Amino acid sequence: MTRQHPLIGITGNYGEKGCELADGYYRSVLRAGGTPVVIPPHEDREALTDLLDRLDGIVFSGGGDINPLLLGEEPLPQLGSVCPQRDAAELFLLREAFHRQMPMLGICRGIQLMAAALGGSVWQDISLSPAPPALLKHSQSMPREFASHTVRLEEGSLLREIFSAETLPVNSFHHQAVHEPGPHLHVTAQSPDGIIEAIESTEHKALLGVQWHPECFILRGDETMMPIFRWLTDEARTFAQAKHIHRDAIILDSHCDTPMFFTDNSRENITMFGTRSDKVLVNLPKMAEGRLDASIMVAYLPQGERTEEAYRAVTARTDLLLTQIEEIVRANSDRAGLAQTRADILRLKAQGKKAILRGIENGYAIGHDLHLLEHFRQRGIVYMTLCHNGDNDICDSARGNAEHGGLSPFGREVVQEMNRLGILVDMSHAAETSFYDALELSTAPIVCSHSSARALCDHPRNLTDDQMRALAKHGGVAQTTVYQGFLRTDGQATIVDAVDHLCHAARIMGVEHVGLGTDFDGDGGVPGLADASEVINFTRHLLHRHFSEEDIRLIMGGNFLRVMETCSRS
Repeated sequence: MTRQHPLIGITGNYGEKGCELADGYYRSVLRAGGTPVVIPPHEDREALTDLLDRLDGIVFSGGGDINPLLLGEEPLPQLGSVCPQRDAAELFLLREAFHRQMPMLGICRGIQLMAAALGGSVWQDISLSPAPPALLKHSQSMPREFASHTVRLEEGSLLREIFSAETLPVNSFHHQAVHEPGPHLHVTAQSPDGIIEAIESTEHKALLGVQWHPECFILRGDETMMPIFRWLTDEARTFAQAKHIHRDAIILDSHCDTPMFFTDNSRENITMFGTRSDKVLVNLPKMAEGRLDASIMVAYLPQGERTEEAYRAVTARTDLLLTQIEEIVRANSDRAGLAQTRADILRLKAQGKKAILRGIENGYAIGHDLHLLEHFRQRGIVYMTLCHNGDNDICDSARGNAEHGGLSPFGREVVQEMNRLGILVDMSHAAETSFYDALELSTAPIVCSHSSARALCDHPRNLTDDQMRALAKHGGVAQTTVYQGFLRTDGQATIVDAVDHLCHAARIMGVEHVGLGTDFDGDGGVPGLADASEVINFTRHLLHRHFSEEDIRLIMGGNFLRVMETCSRS
C-alpha cells in the first residue's frame, strides 16, 4: 500500500544547541498533507542514502551561507557567516536526491544549494551582481510573515502554474542569490531589480527552488504560499506510488546498446558498468536510482558486406560482445546477474540484484548459417532483431532497397528456427513487408523491441496503426522508444512526447501490448528520460495520465515478460 501522507524530509539548520528548525517548515508540510521528517546536519553518507530511499520528497531549508571553498571560490569580504556543519552533507544529499528523481523544494539557502550542487553558481553577496544600482532591500528587518516585494513569474513556468499568477508578493531575507542556475535548471522568477528569485528543473517537473520564505506565511494563518507546499506533497505522493509499483513489479527496458561503448579493456568495461560513469546511460548505479530491474543489452552489428569473410568477422564480433556482457555482470555479481527467463529476473529481484538479459541487434550476426541460432541461444540471447539499417540475407529493412519484398526464403527458415528455439523474433528496423511476413509465419508472438508510432512521427522506423493492430491481434508487443528522431520530426522531443507515443499505441493496441524499449546508449534518451536513473519518471507520467497501477505493471515489464514466456513454450 502507498502512503496517503508522503514522508517529506526537511533539512535542519544549525544553531547554538545543534539541529534546529523553524516552525513554518513542518507546519506548512503538515497543512499540505505530508508527514515531515527532520534531517539533522551530519555527514554519514550511508545513513543519508538510506534515508533518501525512504523519503518521498525533500525540502532544503534556509540558513547560513555556503562555504565558497566547496564551490571553487575564495571568500570575499561581503560573505556572511557560513554553516560548515551542513554544507558538504547537503550538497551530497541534493545531488543524490536529484539522481533519484525525488521531488524537491529549495527555500532561500535551499535554492542557492540547488544551483551550487547542480553546476551553477551563487553570488556571495547580491551587491556584487550586475543588477541596477538601486537594488531592492532584500535583507529585511520586518516580520517574516508579511510580503516585502513582488516577483514576476515566467510564462509557461511551473511556478506560474502553481500560483496562477503573473506576479507574486513575497518576503525577502537574504544577502546572497543564485548567479547562474547551471545546465540542469532555468530561471522562472525574478524581482524587479533582476535578482533571481526562482529556478526549476529543465529535465523533470518535480524540482523547484525559491529565494523567499514561503513557510513563514502560515504562521499567521495566511495560506497564500500553501500552493507550493501542496504541489510538493502531490508530487511526493505520486513519487511514493511510483516507488510502490517499482518495488512490487518487474520493471524492464527491452533494448539498450550499452555494449557499443565497450573497449578491449575488460577492467574499464567492468568499472563503467559498476560505477556511476557518465560514459554510458545504463549502469548499475543508474539502474538502482531509476529502480529499473532488468535491461536487455544487445550485441549491435551495423550492416556490412555480405561476404564469407565479413560473416566470419561479424559472428566473432557478436560472440565477443556477448562475452563482454557476461564479464561485466559476473564481475559485479553482488549487484547483478545474467537472466534469460522471467523466473531468472524474479529470482534476482528477490536477491536485490539487477537482471541483465542479452539480445542481438541485426540478424547479420548469423550470415546465412542457420545453425548459429542455436549457438547464440546457448549463449543466452532472448531475441534477435532480424535486420538493422539495410537489407540483409534475412529480410528487407525499413531503411533498405526492398531486395526481397519482405522475408527472403532464408529469412523464413530463420523465423521458423527461432520459434523452435524459443528466441523472440524482433521486427524493429524491418520494412512493413518483412513485418507482415514474419507476423503471418511465426507461431509465437513477435515483438518490436524499440519502435514508436508513425501516426505521431512519420518515420519509416515507426509502426503504423495497422501494424500495431495486427501485432496486437497476434499477441505481440510494441515497445515505445525514446530516440529523438522517432518521437518528433524536429528532433526536439521530451519525455512528454515519449508518453504520448505510448498512450497512442495503448489506444490502438490495448494496454496489454505496449511497453518501453529506450534505446539508451544507441542515441536514445530525451529530457526527463535521459538515462536509466530516470526510468521512474516514465512511471510518474503514466500515473499523471491516469493509468492504473495494474496497467503500469503490464506496460513497464509485464507485457514483454508474457511474450517471452509464450515464445519459450511454443
